[in-house]
Amino acid sequence: MLTVNQLTLTHRKDLTVLVDSLSFTLNDGERLALIGEEGNGKSTLLRVLAGDPSVESYIEVSGSFSCRDSAAYLPQELPESERALSAYDFFCMSPVFFDQSPRELGELAARLSLPADVFYSDQLMQTFSGGERVKLQLARLLMSNPTTLLLDEPTNDLDSDSFLWLENFLLSCKLTVLFVSHDEALLSRTATSILLLERLRRRQVPRATLYRMGYDQFYAERGAAFEKQTRIARKEREDFDAKMERYDAIRRKVERDQNAISRQDPHGSRLLKKKMHTVQAMGRRFEREQENMTAMPEQEEAIFAKLDCAPLPADKTVLDLSCAELSVGGRTLCRDIRLTVRAREKLCICGHNGVGKSTLLHLIRNTLEKRSDLRVFYMPQDAGDLLDFSLSPVELLSPSGKKEERSRAGILLGSMKFTADEMNHPSAGLSGGQKAKLMFLMMAESGANVLLLDEPTRNLSPLSGPVIRELLAEYPGCIITVSHDRRLIQEVCTRTVTLTPEGVRPSSFCDNF
Repeated sequence: MLTVNQLTLTHRKDLTVLVDSLSFTLNDGERLALIGEEGNGKSTLLRVLAGDPSVESYIEVSGSFSCRDSAAYLPQELPESERALSAYDFFCMSPVFFDQSPRELGELAARLSLPADVFYSDQLMQTFSGGERVKLQLARLLMSNPTTLLLDEPTNDLDSDSFLWLENFLLSCKLTVLFVSHDEALLSRTATSILLLERLRRRQVPRATLYRMGYDQFYAERGAAFEKQTRIARKEREDFDAKMERYDAIRRKVERDQNAISRQDPHGSRLLKKKMHTVQAMGRRFEREQENMTAMPEQEEAIFAKLDCAPLPADKTVLDLSCAELSVGGRTLCRDIRLTVRAREKLCICGHNGVGKSTLLHLIRNTLEKRSDLRVFYMPQDAGDLLDFSLSPVELLSPSGKKEERSRAGILLGSMKFTADEMNHPSAGLSGGQKAKLMFLMMAESGANVLLLDEPTRNLSPLSGPVIRELLAEYPGCIITVSHDRRLIQEVCTRTVTLTPEGVRPSSFCDNF
């Protein structure tokens, strides 16, 4: 069981409130998905609940929380200090490792689909695949028999097989689970409740909303509530504007009558003065009415961009790649790569971790950017490969520095809920989700007719997913993407291939998931 009571998290540096008076209770077997934009405090909240003492250096915590017995925390990434450890040394860091009997270790390995001898392996942690590292970290956590699991983006760096394994693990888990994820399919299949963290009104006002329902129901009901509130708010404003129009006409007439009345008519003057008092009282009532009108709803995760380009001829060959060997650092990843892509195709490259998907995308990029008949835009996994973090978002979107260009950049960024401070300060301070939105804006402004996308939804809120997929599905150019996002593959991609050590193989969605 996990109990949170009036928990408030405040940044010590600028007194920004990330979470305000949060209260909820989770029982054994419940799986609460924590969602929201990057930078809203999701990871910070998990670390606070895990009892991480380092959080206190930059976050002031008030309120209370408790986990019956113990909570186990899985970070987004394996700590740098543990990457060079062998698997055996990694497990030796757990004080309960040597209390485990061979039978208990065997049962734990079977539960996590790990080799029975992995606990004594000399293999370095950094050489395991993303899915294997997640399993190894979970194995060490489960040795201490926690009552609560706190998982921060456990799907990062997972291939399709590991995705499915994690889903089944969560579904069979009897513990209390609080997890952060951007993957809509995982949320849809596993979450029993949703906790949405938002920062509204230009990221100044925090809001935490708990929904006791699965993700699909949450998404549908939230969308319906948004549309209903928007409809009511617009109707109230239309009615108010009509009333104000009538009021202004009455006020102007009384003012004209007052200006025109003769001084020899004191009775009429008194009547008009009394009438003006009534009109002014009506105006004050309308002001109060305006203050109490239904607010226009706000969606922090909104994406306002349009991907457009001059389409290429449908029969044009964008890529005809033949490569005998793909290698990194002298290590061969795969051989005999042959891949042809047409102009209107939206191709997804799937495959196991470490087979070279991102490396292949780099090769494709180097090949296509040499051609004068194509306009190519590359969106990497790591925003630092594209963005100069020393430049502000406005500077990145207006390379010429012209006033008109900077003004347009400000409008575009404002539509994505960037504050003036975030627009004009170095982009290094942006959250992962904001950097992803910035790359989408750069992509929209590029006019590219070929998009190369490496895990494009990785850092975005799942609530942005449907909009992103619609943009990409309607894009008239060619898309070549590496992705494990199942809904992106299903709704956007017209063809999938699987990269194997023996080369590129035709595949279907079902082959990969």
